[in-house]
Amino acid sequence: MASSTITGVGSGFDTVGIVKALVDAEKAPKQSQITKQQTVTTTQLSAVGTVKVALEAYRTAIAKLDNASSFNGLAASSSDEKISKVTIDDKASSGTYALDVTQLATASKITSKMFAGGPSAVVNTSEAAATLTLSQSGDNYDVTIPAGATMQQTRDAINTQLQSKGISANVLSDANGSRLVISSQTTGKGTDITISGDSELAIGYDAGKPPVNAEYTIDGIAMESKSNKVTAAISGVSLELIDTKASTITVASNTTTLKTSVQSFITAYNALLTSINTQTKVTATGDASTTTSGALTGDASMRQLVNGIRNELLQNTGSSSVGNLSQMGISTDQKTGLLTLDDTKWKAAVETANGPTEIAKVFTGDTGLVARMTKATESYVGSSGLLASRATDLNTKLTDLTTQQADLDRRMDALKDTLSAKYTAMDTLIAKMNASSSSIMTTLNSLNNPKKD
Repeated sequence: MASSTITGVGSGFDTVGIVKALVDAEKAPKQSQITKQQTVTTTQLSAVGTVKVALEAYRTAIAKLDNASSFNGLAASSSDEKISKVTIDDKASSGTYALDVTQLATASKITSKMFAGGPSAVVNTSEAAATLTLSQSGDNYDVTIPAGATMQQTRDAINTQLQSKGISANVLSDANGSRLVISSQTTGKGTDITISGDSELAIGYDAGKPPVNAEYTIDGIAMESKSNKVTAAISGVSLELIDTKASTITVASNTTTLKTSVQSFITAYNALLTSINTQTKVTATGDASTTTSGALTGDASMRQLVNGIRNELLQNTGSSSVGNLSQMGISTDQKTGLLTLDDTKWKAAVETANGPTEIAKVFTGDTGLVARMTKATESYVGSSGLLASRATDLNTKLTDLTTQQADLDRRMDALKDTLSAKYTAMDTLIAKMNASSSSIMTTLNSLNNPKKD
């Protein structure tokens, strides 16, 4: 379709185009300013969010390493995990232990008398609710059994009311009927469950075998435990007893675990620095017109954050041969700030006297690198942290720019209306003048050309 131009009726000029050009010329400088600020602010907001996510990921990663067991260079194993399992904490030391389990800890279990009607047999035939009292280790738990409750409903009542106490019930059925079986999760001697009350279930129950402690020997020394999870027999070592057989527990040096933890720290640190570098770097091309910079280049908060965590890398944590990162082979790339690990220096540090222990001290404890890094970055995270506050300021700026844009649009609309009115009035005046001119010329022409008789 061919384009058309609306012109003034009287003047013949493109008054709409003239008004638009004048409005656009008036609007352009402020519009350019607003658009540029919106682009910069939006980019900065995205960059701050990226760094905030990276910093939180870094803190989460190093928090998992803030315990000596991650760096102690020890690993625990059982000769047969079908018999026993083992874990260690930061109090463990190397050693080998002969474990022989002769008895596992058991829990109390009682069984009701037989009810011929099966799971649907009524166990409370009275017209009122009955009370079933379960007692264990000096504690009494009352369970309300509704009038006319069946065995199945009684099971559900016990499970609902005593779930938090570690006591549960189930129904066992055969050709002769059903029994209610009540079990405890608590093991060990003296944890017997007894039953009383005015319910029919309290009559004729079978207490079965009494609960017993776990019995075992460690290097021939007889021991007992109320639980099959033994946490105090060997300092820093937790055992889970699974079967009544012999096995061997070994706690020994494991430099692979130690190096994995150190490498995890390096990886987390490098990921954070890479994120910050991406947002702050300047890419020089030799031509000022094509040189680019990151959204947060020159940002003071980014400099403070990087300087803070780099300073912590330089702190010594001891006077030993591996009292700092460089002595264990960790160095900083001068251009990128990223960390690298030299395998030769690492091996030498590990093989020095008490090397694994000294390396652990560098990273863990109240004055260790992980704790100091966490403290150094504390003010930047959270809903009231520096990065969150920076994001809030940028969002406020975007809101203000939106308001400025709306104000500019209103002013330009008003200017357009004013100019349109003026040009319309001018065009109307010209139209009138043209009409008057035409009338005058017609009169003059008639005078110059008189009609002949």
